Amino acid sequence: MIKQWLSSKTILDKWFIIIRIITGVMIARYGLEVFSKVKMDGNFAWLTDIHFPAPVFMAYLGKWAELVGGIFLVIGLFTRFAAIILIIDMLVVIFIMGAGNIFGDEQLPFLLMTLFVCFVFKGGGELSLDHVFFDKER
Repeated sequence: MIKQWLSSKTILDKWFIIIRIITGVMIARYGLEVFSKVKMDGNFAWLTDIHFPAPVFMAYLGKWAELVGGIFLVIGLFTRFAAIILIIDMLVVIFIMGAGNIFGDEQLPFLLMTLFVCFVFKGGGELSLDHVFFDKER
């Protein structure tokens, strides 16, 4: 049993699940700004200043994508789809709203996007609702 638990695949799978949950909580925390009038007003003003199209709609769209996508990552439901939406969200943050400076101001969004790419390829893992509902081998 200990030998099985220590096998590299088992440990990597467990760590992957922990990373998925932590990443989901992190991005959902940013999405919670949708409930803060002060934060959203700041987002609207900033998007207006950079001449972003439909700043109010896009601010809400981005924050809801972060909140719902983060929740889906935490519970492991529609993991790949949520990760794709969050990749698009981060690409907008990095390259359209930001200057594409992945070693500066856009470093955190770039790192989050990198994790989301991993979730697209790997899925939710064994401890996920995806595994419960959609695993064809069960």
